[in-house]
Amino acid sequence: MTNAEELKSSGLKATLPRIKILEIFQRAQQRHMTAEDVYKVLLLEGADIGLATVYRVLMQFEQAGLLSRNHFESGKSVFELNEGEHHDHLVCLDCGHVEEFFDAQIEACQRAIAQERGFALQEHTLALYAHCTKQDCTRRAVK
Repeated sequence: MTNAEELKSSGLKATLPRIKILEIFQRAQQRHMTAEDVYKVLLLEGADIGLATVYRVLMQFEQAGLLSRNHFESGKSVFELNEGEHHDHLVCLDCGHVEEFFDAQIEACQRAIAQERGFALQEHTLALYAHCTKQDCTRRAVK
């Protein structure tokens, strides 16, 4: 499915800003991006798309289900492609790097806890905040 078809199937008109922003998320190595991150990529590519348009398109993509939004420790919203599979996040307190993970035991425990307390779990988010201890971390600031 082309990006234009994907946008149309989500109920959105296939405009140039929407196509460009969707392409950024599809090809980016960085899965979690702020509006400012997307805007910087557009500037580097020479696209004439303003920051206000980026914010508007990201909100439209979230409402259409193309992107998911998270609010991590930084206080900024970060967006990622909604690929339909649940995962949780591990966030570095030093550099802000986000790693995704899935653990069936954690998922089972969360469902059991909700059920024990009389709740039927519908959805959840889990973000673990930690300091990186990797010796070979390339994102750690040189001190």
